[in-house]
Amino acid sequence: MRAHLGDQLVIESTKSGAARRDGKIVGLRHADGTPPYDVRWSDTDEMALVFPGPDAHIHHLEHGKPEAVHAPASPDTGTAEATSLSSPTTDSTDLGDIGRRVAVERRRQGLGIEDTARHARMSPAYLSYLEEHPADPSVAALIRLADALGTTVAALRGGGMDLPPGQGHALLHPRFQDLGTDECRALLATHGVGRIAVSAPDGRPAVVPVNYEVVEDTITFRTAPQSLPAAAVGAEVAFEVDHVDDALSKGWSVLAVGPASVVTDPDTVHALTGRAHTTPWPGGERGMWVSIRPTSLTGRRITAADQ
Repeated sequence: MRAHLGDQLVIESTKSGAARRDGKIVGLRHADGTPPYDVRWSDTDEMALVFPGPDAHIHHLEHGKPEAVHAPASPDTGTAEATSLSSPTTDSTDLGDIGRRVAVERRRQGLGIEDTARHARMSPAYLSYLEEHPADPSVAALIRLADALGTTVAALRGGGMDLPPGQGHALLHPRFQDLGTDECRALLATHGVGRIAVSAPDGRPAVVPVNYEVVEDTITFRTAPQSLPAAAVGAEVAFEVDHVDDALSKGWSVLAVGPASVVTDPDTVHALTGRAHTTPWPGGERGMWVSIRPTSLTGRRITAADQ
């Protein structure tokens, strides 16, 4: 399918009783005129980024002949996928963040573009575009994506991101179980953010989140020499990681306890820096590596009793 600026995009609805829709192509995303297109709908005068399906055709200005679309459509309705280009009104969501959250959750689940798009009943091209560009997908598209990724629309939109986890209701029949050492070690080994409990210089207890890595069963993190996490050095500390699924009211936590020390060997510091999955989120000069060698490793999990 190829179009030019000013051509008319016509959507012939496949649903019984649904209205035909058309709009003017006011923007091209590719120099060769292939989809997607920026379209101004004639019925609402609103702009949208449209990924045409097989129920659409182009009405060229030059010769007035429609061109059929051969691009794949969203399989659930056969209609074009569209994303609004108008400015948000009451929703303050950063439209680029939606795609980033989708991409992060998809990779966390180990899913590819094709598999995710198939489960979400949408075009792989649309999903790829959504992950890489600012977009405002329809509620229906978000519902399908959330279902395919095992999450919620609110989570993809970033709703509740400033609230602590655990806002959901407890399960009717929860099962609370202790985790074995091997499972604790496996859960801890996935890098991310954990919390370290230390005694502050004034003697008061404190809990601080840090980005961490696990190397040969040793927990490591970077900090600054005068920072609060640096108070862990030379003491026995507690380090905790967890995951909470608010939608399903389940989750797990792992607690490691052991002595903390500064990593001083230059080769080890170089190796840790090279393999780190990210720099510390707080930024700044945080070049001191601290290691914790757990002498105790315990964990707990909450699930539904029938799981």
